[in-house]
Amino acid sequence: MSTPRGERVNITLLGNRNAGKSSLINALAGQEIAIVSSTPGTTTDPVDKRYELLPLGPVTFFDTAGLDDSGELGEKRVLATYKILYRTDIAVFVNDGRPFAESELSSLKRIREMKIPLLMVFNHRDLREPAPANIAWCEERGLPWVSVSALKGENIDAAKELLIKLAPAHLLEERPLAGDLVKAGDRVLLVTPIDLAAPKGRLILPQVQVIRELLDHDAVVTVVKERELAYALQTLKEPPDLVITDSQVVLKVVNDLPPEVKMTTFSILFARYKGDLDVLAEGVRQIDKLRDGDKILIAEACSHHVQADDIGRVKIPRWLSQFTGKELEYEVYAGHDFPPNLEEFALVIHCGACMLNQMEMSRRIVEAQRRGVPITNYGLAISKVQGVFERAVAPLYPQG
Repeated sequence: MSTPRGERVNITLLGNRNAGKSSLINALAGQEIAIVSSTPGTTTDPVDKRYELLPLGPVTFFDTAGLDDSGELGEKRVLATYKILYRTDIAVFVNDGRPFAESELSSLKRIREMKIPLLMVFNHRDLREPAPANIAWCEERGLPWVSVSALKGENIDAAKELLIKLAPAHLLEERPLAGDLVKAGDRVLLVTPIDLAAPKGRLILPQVQVIRELLDHDAVVTVVKERELAYALQTLKEPPDLVITDSQVVLKVVNDLPPEVKMTTFSILFARYKGDLDVLAEGVRQIDKLRDGDKILIAEACSHHVQADDIGRVKIPRWLSQFTGKELEYEVYAGHDFPPNLEEFALVIHCGACMLNQMEMSRRIVEAQRRGVPITNYGLAISKVQGVFERAVAPLYPQG
């Protein structure tokens, strides 16, 4: 089974046309995984290539269009490149050794403003030494740099070492998903509805990841649908130590459970695993402050087939309007960035981010904060409007 996209480290290569971005990917990977050509603009839309880069583990290299691409189509390609930055854990900026062009300096400024770890690679050392002004620019700003020849494989190991050193600490550490909530032998009951939105023949990724982590921590895991929960509880000699449910049926689960049983939701677990639980939990309080006419952004990280009773497009708006009693406006935005008019929204309700990595979700949270818009996620918002918020987050905030 391949590593889920949301668990890979995203490394994006940027630079002007013919700087050698595709050649550098091939040199780093030790194999030809990117198309190389002397024709400017060979790489158009961002292309992702997967590779194993130890000790980081599975990574995705994003090969992007030249930042100096021109014309109407070229501008669209550059915009697509900038959108990739929201998904980037480490940026590798490739320069051909010549003095920085304005397009390069503008892009470097943007990367640094986004606080993305940045490695400067001066390529074509077999043809020329890096411009002294370029080196001075890097050293004045404390940016690591290396001079290589991707074509001849010169100094590639040094580039790899710098790349690994740049990795944010959290990329080398394992964040707990659910394992820290249990001890060996604990009985955990998972409630997973099988409805129209459920994929045929399999569980969804967040459920699979939670099951695996619980098993890795020697918990005893039972999986049931919400309709069988009451019967499952009756068959147990003792109440479960923890119940984890799909957010859509959280109210039914709470009603079926004894009040002393700890419970939470998959989406709330992912709020902590992929994002910042404290910030997202604080964002849910904005629901009590909503007024008539407020705009709510439903943010989806990936595209999917929309069902008749879609969670983000139908259920959450319905529940939220019922809970607040307000006339609210809803807009759904799917993709790896936010709409340019983000400031117009009173609240962002984000999906569980199972297809995003931690850095990408964190960057989206920071962007919402920077633009003054409260942000929460599906599970937290649903628990709030269903009146079970405090109970659902309690296992993640143990007393003492």
